[in-house]
Amino acid sequence: MSRRGGGGDGGGGSGSGSSSSLSSVFYSDEYHPIQAGSIDGTDILPHDNGVYRALLCSKAALYDPFGDPKVTGDPYCTLFVGRLSHLTTEDTLRKAMSDFGRVKNLRLVRDIVTGASRGYAFVEFETEKDMRRAYKDAHHTYIDGSEIIVDYNRQQLMPGWIPRRLGGGLGGKKESGQLRFGGRERPFRAPLRLIPFDDLKRLGIPPPPEGRYMSRFQIPSPPRRKRSGSSDLDERSRLEKHHRHAGHSSSRRSASHGRSHVDGRRS
Repeated sequence: MSRRGGGGDGGGGSGSGSSSSLSSVFYSDEYHPIQAGSIDGTDILPHDNGVYRALLCSKAALYDPFGDPKVTGDPYCTLFVGRLSHLTTEDTLRKAMSDFGRVKNLRLVRDIVTGASRGYAFVEFETEKDMRRAYKDAHHTYIDGSEIIVDYNRQQLMPGWIPRRLGGGLGGKKESGQLRFGGRERPFRAPLRLIPFDDLKRLGIPPPPEGRYMSRFQIPSPPRRKRSGSSDLDERSRLEKHHRHAGHSSSRRSASHGRSHVDGRRS
């Protein structure tokens, strides 16, 4: 996200933004719970209990994106598929996604008690090229009469990610009051006002991360695997280190803020 608030394509500029920036949208490269709950990414306080819960989880580093034993495979070859019909089966989904590339593995998420589909799945393709083809062409196609959405595997590839069950996530229905922004389906609007950095600092909230400004009609690209001699293990270690560092930094800021508050009362 542009740290200067207004910004045009590329995040430059200041003030309220030019006419070109007002017709643009932007996508955050890192997850920020409060920002995700704001239509233009400039909120400074949680507006619902879900965002507040996600902020607490983020500060305390309570979520480990690599700690789910059910998550296997190469994240750079994996797509999230949502809004599936509850009638869709693994076989139907595999057949539909095979139209876009060679499917290596898939996991249709089901209710742990009833076994019923929860309406979303993770599909791993044989190659990153196949995944990118599906990412581009499968979005808003139909399976069993339901219009699906697809996105890259944000759980492991988007630093700072907090899932919906912990108050984070992206998208959601307006009727439920759990709208989240910044993702492919609901990108942020160009900021309507300057980002209040002083207020964020006073509240001990880290500023929103940078993002990419684009036209509404452009397709945002998923993260690319680093090719400069780094292995999958090196990339995984980098992401894990980023998550741990973010959690420790937030904890130190919270502890420092708490000590300052207590010292102030004593004086």
